[in-house]
Amino acid sequence: MSSVSAAAELQSNATVFLWKDKMLRISFPSTSIVRVTCTDGKPFKLTPSRIVLEQRWSDFSLEEQASSFVLQTVDLKVIVDKQTAALSYFRSNGTLLLREPERGGKWLTPKAINRNVFRKDVDIAYAQSTDGIRAAATPHETVFDRMAFETKLEFEFSDGEALFGLGSHEEGYGNLRGKSRLLYQQNMKVVIPYFVSTRGYGVLLDCCSLMKFHDDENGSYWWADVVDELDFYVITGDNFDAVTLGYHRLTGAAPLPPKWAFGYLQSKERYVNAAEMLDVVREYRRRRIPLDAIVLDWKSWPNGSSWGQKSLDPLRFPDPENFAAELRTLGVHWMASIWPIMTGGCPDQRELLEKDLMLGNQSTYNAFSPEARRVYWQQTERALFCKGVDAWWCDCTEPFEADWSGAVKPDPDERLAINTNESKLYLDPADINAYSLLHSQGIYEGQRSVIDDRRVLNLTRSSYAGQHRYGTVTWSGDICATWDALRRSIPEGANFCAAGEPYWTLDIGGFFIASKPELWFWRGDYNDGCRGLTAIDALEPDPNDTGCRDLGYWELYTRWLQYAAFLPMFRSHGTDAAREIWRFGDQNSPFYDAIARFIRLRYQLMPYIYSQAAEVTFSSASIVRAVALEFPHDRNTFDLIDQYLFGSALLVCPVTQPMYYDKQSQPLTGIVRSRTVYLPAGADWFDFWSAELHTGGQQIIAQAPLDVMPLFVRAGSIIPMAEAMQYVDELPCAAYELRIYTGRDASFTLYEDAGDGYAYERGEFARVRIEWIEAAGELVLRAREGEFPRMVREREFCVILFSNSGSQVYNFRYIGMELRICTGKEQGR
Repeated sequence: MSSVSAAAELQSNATVFLWKDKMLRISFPSTSIVRVTCTDGKPFKLTPSRIVLEQRWSDFSLEEQASSFVLQTVDLKVIVDKQTAALSYFRSNGTLLLREPERGGKWLTPKAINRNVFRKDVDIAYAQSTDGIRAAATPHETVFDRMAFETKLEFEFSDGEALFGLGSHEEGYGNLRGKSRLLYQQNMKVVIPYFVSTRGYGVLLDCCSLMKFHDDENGSYWWADVVDELDFYVITGDNFDAVTLGYHRLTGAAPLPPKWAFGYLQSKERYVNAAEMLDVVREYRRRRIPLDAIVLDWKSWPNGSSWGQKSLDPLRFPDPENFAAELRTLGVHWMASIWPIMTGGCPDQRELLEKDLMLGNQSTYNAFSPEARRVYWQQTERALFCKGVDAWWCDCTEPFEADWSGAVKPDPDERLAINTNESKLYLDPADINAYSLLHSQGIYEGQRSVIDDRRVLNLTRSSYAGQHRYGTVTWSGDICATWDALRRSIPEGANFCAAGEPYWTLDIGGFFIASKPELWFWRGDYNDGCRGLTAIDALEPDPNDTGCRDLGYWELYTRWLQYAAFLPMFRSHGTDAAREIWRFGDQNSPFYDAIARFIRLRYQLMPYIYSQAAEVTFSSASIVRAVALEFPHDRNTFDLIDQYLFGSALLVCPVTQPMYYDKQSQPLTGIVRSRTVYLPAGADWFDFWSAELHTGGQQIIAQAPLDVMPLFVRAGSIIPMAEAMQYVDELPCAAYELRIYTGRDASFTLYEDAGDGYAYERGEFARVRIEWIEAAGELVLRAREGEFPRMVREREFCVILFSNSGSQVYNFRYIGMELRICTGKEQGR
């Protein structure tokens, strides 16, 4: 077997190893990140990555030993086997992180890549599905494009490590050890080619094609359909946050969403006209239930103008500017759905066709073209943004989904073939996973080019590595209203966020409530009161759409909303039936009151939530955190799939089974209204509701009546809270409640800014460092750092100290100077 020789490639601060006919390049974007690139018989590519931003390179040392080469930085050591080029990755102290098998583990198989050429006069077949219109072009000519590779990257994982990431999918997996993932984009599949380990590393594969991940009886490897070269990064760190920081160093920081995006968003399929939306908003205000945004779903375009036109129907939205102004007077923002697919010769489609900016089906715009992205944004700006729309709902951002039909769900491998073959008709096979990434780039860069005082917010159904840098929130697709779908969502959301993409959500209550036996994906459990999709030509809302009447669904919805109150975006949405709060009873009835309690709790936690979001932007922290990644030394956490952390302090334990009603409103009897909770070792835990203290490292039974979702606070935490407002910052001078959960030292950085706009990027924000010193029994609010226009300079605080002996309350006024509280005495300076 040929051995490896080394030659320095000084121009790019890398070392290139020659092995057989292959070239292996190793470089270090930072002292804790290594990039590995492998090619066979062709030079390394020069085109920039779609995922990874341009990097600066760190120095490293190279040492040749008898059987290996050793490359080392101050944080990381990489050993290259001379015989096979197998790589092993170590911390600088010698701790093994990850290795490839001795045989090598990096495989490249040459592959001919073709592309399809479509004539301008090609026949287009249109089909209306539940998920919108799809367009197919026939015939086409297939021509040779280039030679590339199919690739396989093998791993040897360690016993006792857990893996998380790779996006959110349908299976409900938590720990990916022993699992496999088919990595392609689909309505309910969101791919991120990045996973992290409890051993303190992550692996990012710089690839946009179809992929498969295996850690099962087939081996432990990552397979990719099409690459020009094998290119991947191993990112290391002392903890999960440090690893995520490395991922963001490569892919970009996440901009801060507008503060209102963390409030409650009301949506449904669909609000028909402006009057209906205003009626809903006014009813929320009359009931004094918090609300920050209302969402306009699809088919807002003029009736009869076919699909995807971005202008509003003048009959149903006769004065959008005034409509937007009325919403603003009520403290509510407007999110609107836009599609990448346009049909029927609508003006937007015609413009893109005339400029040759459509893909081969002449109906999906070419998001890979910078000019197409520019024109698409201009259409959006003049028809919607200039009319008062505040945020975007970029639906169907995996536009070639093709399995959304039939009564029988196709086999997983068949679904893969159906969807990816459809994508490959119109896209380069090396890029089929990246459409949403480029589409999101166009929306972000477009809006930022025209205005600075409104942050980009883009709710999108698909995602990819690096998409967070474009102001996106991803939701999990059109899932069904079943308890099983709720259970599966919890670990999938944690996996998505573990993959370095911080903002994820779902349709509260599931998208499909009812069941249609003729459609495999429309399989909710509750039919009573459901009406299906809103008629495409409706001019007025259906007066009979008063909500699902099944009390089993009311319970499922309530539990789902309790869970979603602890997700980055808190949004109710779906078809079949309306789901505003009054569809679940009225005030002083159990479901209504439980829903109202958690919507208000979300707003009480807003200082905590918004400060956590700032940590995402400035420090690459994660809001949703898999428990195992926070407690990697407690193996009992590795397979927890129904608990997660919300920020650093809160352990969220959703209720995932019915306790009051079964389907068809059948009462349940003899049901224990509690659930088992595991409290991770390494911390003690306070019950959020009762303040009872529990020792970590044990299972307990937590009470879970309808208005309670088990929720625990890590001892040594600080949680700032406020009163429940009708919308964020309704009362900017309101007092804060500062909850100190004692038992160990604690700290928290309270963050404030204007709540919208990008002035924070220029330093217009304020931070207050808050510390609890356990041994001294002292609370310290450090002097405020920074300022911004209209900042509240003085604020009343009510401090509640929780301990194993009870609670104590202190009240004071903070004026921006350092303040200390010790045993009831205040000392300001």
